[in-house]
Amino acid sequence: MSIGLLTLCLFGSMIALMLTGLPITFGLAGIAILFTFFLWGPASFFMVVTSFWNPLTSFILIALPLFVLMANIMQRSGVTEALYSSLHLWFGPIRGGLAIATLIICSLMAAMVGIIGAGIVSMTIIALPAMLNRKYDKKLALGSIMAGGSLGVLIPPSVLMMIYAAVVEESIGKMFAGGVFPGLILTALYIIYASVRCALKPELGPPLPPEERGTLKQKFVSIRSLILPVGLIFAVLGTIFLGIATPTEAASVGVLGAIISAAIYRKLNWPLINEALYSTLKVHAMIIWIICGAKLFSSFYVGMGASTMIENMVIGLGANRWVIILAINVLLVIMGMFMDDTPIVMIAAPIFSPIVALLGFDTLWFAIIFIINLQISVLTPPYGLALFYVKGVLPEESFGTLYRAIIPFTILQVIGLTLCMIFPQIILWLPSVIIH
Repeated sequence: MSIGLLTLCLFGSMIALMLTGLPITFGLAGIAILFTFFLWGPASFFMVVTSFWNPLTSFILIALPLFVLMANIMQRSGVTEALYSSLHLWFGPIRGGLAIATLIICSLMAAMVGIIGAGIVSMTIIALPAMLNRKYDKKLALGSIMAGGSLGVLIPPSVLMMIYAAVVEESIGKMFAGGVFPGLILTALYIIYASVRCALKPELGPPLPPEERGTLKQKFVSIRSLILPVGLIFAVLGTIFLGIATPTEAASVGVLGAIISAAIYRKLNWPLINEALYSTLKVHAMIIWIICGAKLFSSFYVGMGASTMIENMVIGLGANRWVIILAINVLLVIMGMFMDDTPIVMIAAPIFSPIVALLGFDTLWFAIIFIINLQISVLTPPYGLALFYVKGVLPEESFGTLYRAIIPFTILQVIGLTLCMIFPQIILWLPSVIIH
C-alpha cells in the first residue's frame, strides 16, 4: 500500500472515530496500534512501549504537573480577586476600563500559570458579572475574557511550549523568551481594540459611576496586590532567562510561590491543597494520555515514511517558501478547529519542523509561529477550547453568542501572527539577547 493511501486511511479513520465521540487519546492510540499491527506485524509492538515510555521520562515534561499545580493553587489563593479589585479602581473610570483590566489580568495570569483555563474560568466568575452589572456589551465582555485567557498558550511559561520543545528538541528557554513580545503585542492589540470600540460607542463599555471610582489613596493602596503576581512571574521566568534555573526547577519555585501567596491571602488550608492536588492529577493524567496517544500516532506516521514523502512533495512543488509557510499556517488553523492543541503539537510539529529547516527558516521563529496558530485555534469553533471553558461556567449561554464574541479578537490574532511573520525579530531578538 502506498504512503499516500495509508495517509488517507489513517486520517480518515481518526476523523471517523472523533465523530463517534471517542476521546481523542484512545482514538489516536487505537488507530496507531491497529495500523502498526496490520502493517508490520506483532513484532513491531515494541514501538508502542517506546512511544509511551519516552514522554513519561522526558525531563522537560516533569515541569508540566508542577505548572498545573501552581495554576490550581493560584486560582484558589485569592490573587486574582485582589488583582481585579485593584485594576477595577484604576481602569474603571475610563470607557471600556473593566474590559481593559480583564485583559491585563489575563496576561498576568498567563505569565503566572502557563495554561488558559485559570484565566478564563476566574474572569468568567469574577469579571463578567461586574461588567454586565455595569451595562457592558455582552459580546465585548465575553470576547475580552476568552481572548485574554487564550494568551496562556503564548505567554511563557506556556505548557504547550514545553510540549513542543520536548517533541522537536527546541530550547525551552529560547521559546519562553521568544513568546514574550508576541504575547505583549497581542495583549496591546486587544486593549487598543476595546479602547477604540468603547470610545466610538460609549454604551458598549460605560465608565464606573463617580461613587465607585475610589479615592486616590485607595488606588495607591491597592497597588500592593501587584507585588505577589509580579514577584511570582520574576521567580519563574526571571530565573529561567537569567540561567539560574531550568524550567523544571523554576516550576518548583513557582509552586512554592503559589503556596506562599495562598498563605498571605489566608486561603492556605488542607482543603485548598487537597483540591489543587486532585485537580492537578486529573489534568496531568489527561495531558499525559493525550501526549502518549499522539506520540504513538506520530511515531507510526513518521515511521512509515510520511516525513520523507511530505519533504519530497514540498521540494517537488518548487513553490515559493513563503507560500509553503502560509499553507502550513492554514493547515494548523484547520486542524485546530477539530482537534485539541496537544495532539496537534505531537502530530504536526515533528513533520513541519524539518520542512521549515529545509526551507531555510529559523526553527525557533517557526516554533512561536506554530504556537500562535494554536492560540488562534483556542478561539475558533467548533473545537475552540476557550468557548468550552466559558460554556462550562455559563451553561445557559448559547454557542452562537460565544462565536460572535470572538470574531474581532480572532481577526486581531491573525494580525498579530502576520506581524510576527513579517518581522521575525519580534520573536528572535529577546532570545538572542538574554540566552546564549
